[in-house]
Amino acid sequence: MQLSDFDFDLPDRLIAQHPVDPRDSARLLHVPAGDAPFADLGVRDLPMLLQPGDVLVVNDTRVIPARLTGRRGDAKVEVTLHKRLGPSRWAAFARPARRLRPGDEVRFADDFAATVESRDGAQAVLRFAGGDADLAAGLEKHGVMPLPPYIKRPADGDTEDRDSYQTVFAARDGAVAAPTASLHFTPRLVQAIRARGVEIVAVTLHVGAGTFLPVKVEDLSQHVMHSEWGQVSAQTAQRINARQGRVVAAGTTALRLLESAVDANGRLAPWAGETDLFILPGYRFRLVDALLTNFHLPRSTLFMLVSAFSGTDRMRAAYAHAIRREYRFFSYGDAGFLERA
Repeated sequence: MQLSDFDFDLPDRLIAQHPVDPRDSARLLHVPAGDAPFADLGVRDLPMLLQPGDVLVVNDTRVIPARLTGRRGDAKVEVTLHKRLGPSRWAAFARPARRLRPGDEVRFADDFAATVESRDGAQAVLRFAGGDADLAAGLEKHGVMPLPPYIKRPADGDTEDRDSYQTVFAARDGAVAAPTASLHFTPRLVQAIRARGVEIVAVTLHVGAGTFLPVKVEDLSQHVMHSEWGQVSAQTAQRINARQGRVVAAGTTALRLLESAVDANGRLAPWAGETDLFILPGYRFRLVDALLTNFHLPRSTLFMLVSAFSGTDRMRAAYAHAIRREYRFFSYGDAGFLERA
């Protein structure tokens, strides 16, 4: 399978630079299974696409303000934390990375600094002074939200993006990218879904900045997927196993975690660890029946995933429809509700 199989033309004007307000006023494209026609709806219509007895699985990770600007001596350095390695230790993308050498101190504020432990290309391992609580306090004070590279504006720091790039389910610190399908939810929408007879349960997958890295190989069998830490609690596993209806994943992050944790018989057990699951057409889904997800980048692993879920031809047609109807793409964009092929 080749990277070029997942390419398509996307006008730049359709890349959302700001979220809609309110969040649940975004558009929603329903992509039914089979050959049924697409339906142009709104996110507020989501409850009618769900069925009593369904379980909606959300990701409760919380995005940390992981982008920092500091100095190594007189040189300015920008770092984006992307994966926790241990207490106060993080892997980070650095720019310009060539300025960093093992043993260097990068100072972000008078009371907030990190030591470079190692560097490999554009990535560095940083150890922050103090414990995790000190690091969290430093990030909240000095960091900004790590907006995706296709949002061509500065992060608004403590204003718009501190709220907008966080879901209503956010509870557990650790992500450096939002689980964007859940950015559409509001308390009003959550209440309407529950009133429909749908149970909402949470898993945790700390989304890494690697989700934005381009695939660099044409032969997809050679692609190495970034790994991310996730957890399915015993309570969540029990509630999913006891469901009466479908499993509906709110986002590709929830789907990848569920499909990593489920056994060959479609049963979940408590699970925690790293997942680097790479889903391509031909993958046999064992648990998830429907997927709420935003519109993804051409040539991305996420477009490959939705093509595996609903069929490559079906998703090409859905994306062509979305482009014709000028749906908004990517993190702050509109959504699709996909039924499994």
